[in-house]
Amino acid sequence: MVRGRDACWEHCVLVDATRQKVRCNYCRREFSGGVYRMKFHLAQIKNKDIVPCAEVPDDVRDHIQSVLSTPKKQKTPKKPKMDKTVANGQQNSSSGSGGLHPNQGSSGQHGSTCPSLLFPRPSPSEQPAVDDASKQKQDDADKKIAIFFFHNSIPFGAAKSICYQEMVDAIAECGVGYKAPSYEKLRSNLLEKVKGDILDCYKKYREDWKESGCTVFCNSWSDGRTRSFIIFSVTYPKGTLFLKSVDVSGHEDDASYLFELLESVVLEVGLENVIQVITDSTASYVCAGRHLMAKYSSLFWSPCASYCIDKMLEDISKQDWVGIVLEEAKRIARYIYSDAWILNMMRKFTGGRELMRPRITRSVENYLTLRSIVIQEDNLKHVFSHSEWISSIYSRRSDAQAIKSLVYLERFWKSAREAVSVTESLVKIVRIVDGDMPAMGYIYEGIERAKGAIKAYYKGNEEKYMPIWDIIDRRWNMQLHSPLHAAAAFLNPSIFYNPNFKIDLRMRNGFQEAMLKMATTEKDKIEITKEHPVYINAQGALGTDFAIMGRTLNAPGDWWASYGYEVPTLQRVAIRILSQPCSFHWCRWNWSTFETIHTKKRNKPELEKLNDLVFVHCNLWLQTICESREGKCKPIIFDEIDVSLEWPTELEPSVPLLDDSWLDNMPFECIEGP
Repeated sequence: MVRGRDACWEHCVLVDATRQKVRCNYCRREFSGGVYRMKFHLAQIKNKDIVPCAEVPDDVRDHIQSVLSTPKKQKTPKKPKMDKTVANGQQNSSSGSGGLHPNQGSSGQHGSTCPSLLFPRPSPSEQPAVDDASKQKQDDADKKIAIFFFHNSIPFGAAKSICYQEMVDAIAECGVGYKAPSYEKLRSNLLEKVKGDILDCYKKYREDWKESGCTVFCNSWSDGRTRSFIIFSVTYPKGTLFLKSVDVSGHEDDASYLFELLESVVLEVGLENVIQVITDSTASYVCAGRHLMAKYSSLFWSPCASYCIDKMLEDISKQDWVGIVLEEAKRIARYIYSDAWILNMMRKFTGGRELMRPRITRSVENYLTLRSIVIQEDNLKHVFSHSEWISSIYSRRSDAQAIKSLVYLERFWKSAREAVSVTESLVKIVRIVDGDMPAMGYIYEGIERAKGAIKAYYKGNEEKYMPIWDIIDRRWNMQLHSPLHAAAAFLNPSIFYNPNFKIDLRMRNGFQEAMLKMATTEKDKIEITKEHPVYINAQGALGTDFAIMGRTLNAPGDWWASYGYEVPTLQRVAIRILSQPCSFHWCRWNWSTFETIHTKKRNKPELEKLNDLVFVHCNLWLQTICESREGKCKPIIFDEIDVSLEWPTELEPSVPLLDDSWLDNMPFECIEGP
């Protein structure tokens, strides 16, 4: 791998020479396999497990795409040998491959070395003209697209959408003469067709829910004054579907009203399909959730796990020494990011690594910033001792001198390392649950691991670790813990069969309680009672060599689907439990979209059409998230979680729908299109 010969090195850096690991300068992702795989990343081309870069500039992407699309030059025959062949006239048809080959420059009949008249070669002066004409067409097309963006105030982020290139490819397939759909067709027939496609997908989802079960998300938002909305969606391992938004202004503290709303959505999705409902953890939602469980014994209610663990981190930050070091870390980061020259100086020393992660929740962001600063301790010290810094005008300013003193303060680094060590496991749990993939089988173990790591760090000194434990237990026991979490851990083979993990009384009781709720018939209860010892003792198919290997190699739900066929009732329950998520925080809605619906008075036909557009818009956004992970459910290995990589919550939120002028003069009767 010779770095000087490949232009791609301008856009990435070598991280590990032995593993040929390189890091993208734009999104910070790292890949093994050298610069070749990085090209596919920068060109936004999906290739095996390579994720397209979402931050690469368009000109860089286009350049790398052109590099990949340009065929490698074929080796030309050595000139002396060609001359000898021509001189001796030894070329004939018997020594060739038996046909006319225009690239060989021979008629193949008389050994002539003259270019074939049937396959004339373009002269060197003609080829650039063709290339120039093609490039001119490309430039003109690019310019037309750019003008369309500029003229209509389309966010540049729209070019990152997977629908963008799909649209261009579809137009190219139609060829010259394609007429784009009209204003009327877009807002009527095509809107209805796309909505119909999504509803067809909804029907397929409902069939899957019979096996995997599903979770109802209830995201709430308030402007802090008079407006409050709820967004309902339903999720399972293969995707998430937006259902509707509801204006609950004036009722957000009314538990009875919220209960009736939750109940209506559960019944719409199908009581037999819904395993759990996840809501916010405010008192009115807690009361509504418990009322729901009391009425429907098979249902579980849970608060958002990501939110609760984030609150644990927030409570830890209220410890005096932790709060001080977090504030000092923010001072360092804010100073560095306050000036482009200082920021570029820092990036030179850190190899382009960032300190701040602004798209993650505030508590987690603070700890990740502190963690990054600890990792970059030596590099940050080098920044403030380098001759380039010392000779700059910045070094003489009082604010810079204060930051430099802080960077060289040993007390800061001691506290920073302690805070990172204490909270690292909790941040990992947030990273695990902060996605749309099933994490139900891992949260119980995660909390136990976090407490164990904190105790180990303080070497069993209760005076030091118990205050942190008390914070975790208060949130875990009173707010987050559910029998569903315990049952999921019990049914997760990577945990249950792990000799290093203690299956405590609480987990066993949680499993029993969950089974009583999930087994809705007497027959199911009898079958689970019979099948339970088979799982406990890893008998039959559950104890084969493949099943033993699969405990850690397969996702828990996939493991049960593959090896649980001899205990079918327990298998079905296990798959339904282990297929659920713990958090809806990854689902970053753009609330202004829903303000557009609920804050302006409209007649019923207008509101129906606008709701149709929001339904289509939200579900297409959710589809892109599902497609980006390619439907893969992977096992979670706690020790391999790297919190420095991109988080699902760092993805772009849904784009707001601000323009509603298309509703003007809308003929709301059924419109037949061409």
